[in-house]
Amino acid sequence: MMTADKKRPFHYTVGKRKTSIARVRLFEGGSGEASVNGKKLKEHFIPLQVENALAPLTLTGTKSSVDIEVEVEGGGKSSQSDAVRHGISRALLLLNPEYRGDLKRAGFLRRDARIKERKKPGLKRARRAPQWQKR
Repeated sequence: MMTADKKRPFHYTVGKRKTSIARVRLFEGGSGEASVNGKKLKEHFIPLQVENALAPLTLTGTKSSVDIEVEVEGGGKSSQSDAVRHGISRALLLLNPEYRGDLKRAGFLRRDARIKERKKPGLKRARRAPQWQKR
């Protein structure tokens, strides 16, 4: 647990997905406010992505009792949303280790390791070969 500029205790974690990295600060005893890169969560993500990012809070029933500040970079909006979800899940474990079973069953603690495959020499993309020509 660390303290921010406001001298308010918080839990800090990092969530990742593809090339997105989310640095999450979870403040105890909040009013349920969430911000991403200085903006409200609803201004940064579409409603479906907001629901996805806040899923761990809904699952554990802590949505209205914590505040969240997130700095997220890289990737697209969908992968950023998943990175935020991963970071929030990890922060909730620091808040209360008893949430581990529920979060693990929902798959929120596992880092999704699927990333873009590298391009191979002799191919146009990772697997796309040049068109074969008989003559």
